[in-house]
Amino acid sequence: MLLLTLLHSIFLSQLLTGVCQASWRPVVTGLVSSRGYRGDAPDDTKGDLIEIPLPPWEEKPDEPTAIKRRRLLYESRKRGMLENCILLSLFAKRYLNTMSEKQLLQYDRLINEPSNDWDIYYWATEAQPTPEVYQGDVMDLLKEFTKNRSHEQRLDAPSLEYLEKESH
Repeated sequence: MLLLTLLHSIFLSQLLTGVCQASWRPVVTGLVSSRGYRGDAPDDTKGDLIEIPLPPWEEKPDEPTAIKRRRLLYESRKRGMLENCILLSLFAKRYLNTMSEKQLLQYDRLINEPSNDWDIYYWATEAQPTPEVYQGDVMDLLKEFTKNRSHEQRLDAPSLEYLEKESH
C-alpha cells in the first residue's frame, strides 16, 4: 500500500510539473528575441561581428598533378561543415582521378576561393545561382552528383581504404 501511494504521489508530481511548464512556455518564448538566418535581426548593429581576413586563393601552376589530387582530396574531406565534408569527399572519390588539369584548376578554385562553405553547398544543390566565375564542367558535374539519382546512402565521408587499393 505504501508503494502504491508513493508511486501515485510521484506520478501526480510529474504530471503537475509538466502542466505548469506547458502553461508557462508561451509566456517565456514571447520574451526571447527571435533571430533570423545567420543571426540577422532588424535591430542588429553587427557590432559584435568579427571579419576574419582570409588569404586570397592562388593558383599553384607548378604543383605536380599527383600532389594536387592528394591536396584536393584532403581539402574535400576537411571542410567547415559536415554536409560539404560528405558531399565533396564522395564527389572527389568519384571524379578527382579522372579530372583534366583544367578541371582540377576549376575544382581547386571552387572549393578554396569562396570563404563560406554554405555558398558552395547552396550552389551545388541549386538553392542559389552559381556565380559565373565558378560555372563550368566541374560545377555541372557537382550539381548532377548532388542530385543523387541512384539514391546512394550518403551519410558519411568514404573510408580511405580505396586509396590503398589504387596505390597497389
